[in-house]
Amino acid sequence: MNVRASTAVATDMASNGLPTVLVVDDEPQVVWVIEFSLQGEGYETLTAHDGFEAMDQIERHHPDLMVLDVMMPRMDGWSVLEELEKLPVQDRPRVVMVTALASAVDRERAERLGASAFVPKPFDMDDLVGVLQGLELRV
Repeated sequence: MNVRASTAVATDMASNGLPTVLVVDDEPQVVWVIEFSLQGEGYETLTAHDGFEAMDQIERHHPDLMVLDVMMPRMDGWSVLEELEKLPVQDRPRVVMVTALASAVDRERAERLGASAFVPKPFDMDDLVGVLQGLELRV
């Protein structure tokens, strides 16, 4: 068994049947709140604080879903979406953009770049969990 396959198997077993969610935001408090809430719902979580860390987590752990901020240092969320387009479809997590940039132009850009959903900041955690649960059903 290759390393990638064994990582995928380990991830599936650890998540108790729920998807693994990668939380990407440069604000530690935001990451903590989302991670804590999702773990309380039974999700397996991974975290990253910029786009480079996010791409590394995606390559190593293959999360099913990603909560992605736009405004981050080093590599922003738009660049992460552009990098995801280079991956085979089956290797891309479904992405929920969570950002203070909430104009119609930003929403259109997120959709054009492949985001599955868009949640403006500030957000209600129950609403975010509902969006993630909806994406689980669209496998």
